[in-house]
Amino acid sequence: MGSISEFARHMDWWGLITLLISAVAALLCITLHELSHGLMAYRLGDPTAKQAGRLTLNPIKHLDIIGLLMMVVVKVGWAKPVPVDMRYFKNPKGGMALTALAGPAANFLTALAAVGLSSALWHFSPVGKVTLLLLCFLANMALLGVGMGLFNLIPISPLDGSKILFAILPDRAYYTILRYEKYVMGLLVVLVLLGAFDKPLSFLMVQCLRGLCAITGMPLEWLLYLQDVSAILNLL
Repeated sequence: MGSISEFARHMDWWGLITLLISAVAALLCITLHELSHGLMAYRLGDPTAKQAGRLTLNPIKHLDIIGLLMMVVVKVGWAKPVPVDMRYFKNPKGGMALTALAGPAANFLTALAAVGLSSALWHFSPVGKVTLLLLCFLANMALLGVGMGLFNLIPISPLDGSKILFAILPDRAYYTILRYEKYVMGLLVVLVLLGAFDKPLSFLMVQCLRGLCAITGMPLEWLLYLQDVSAILNLL
């Protein structure tokens, strides 16, 4: 019992809470992103995602461990791709582009909702531990939602942006790129780890959040401040 008490006293509980908040926010962003892909494909006539059990809010079904770690650590990442068979679409390339766009669109809408709720709490809720932790969670949701949405719009295969851009390519070039997209994934991970996207994505994320804050009335500087649990500690 003594060793357990000693462990508990030295445990970085706030660090654990920080990790938990980021992980839960990331899981929600990932789940809504992939569910939106599947729902759009299903609406356009493709039952593949439904048959694979991917039209669900269960995050385990959509989880890619490396993508989740990237989201928690560097605020951008990905999930296990929803299976899509474009042969079901009346317009294969157009259907694939709409299906691809649905994921980032869901992330931006999630971020807008998170900033809106943050603004409501900020202006109308009494300040306390629970309120501050909720604000921290919502700020993380907003940051991760915008980050995931922007990252997936990069026109590099297999990200969603490539499916949107490639829709205007000739069929032969389009299907050739799709055939080799899995080999590009390793390069993409290396680029993320090397920080190749850090500066442009950080700039775009702040600009997007600035716009969402302007819509909802949430102060941008506080939204950015409150996404860090260590900053929350200074307010308690």
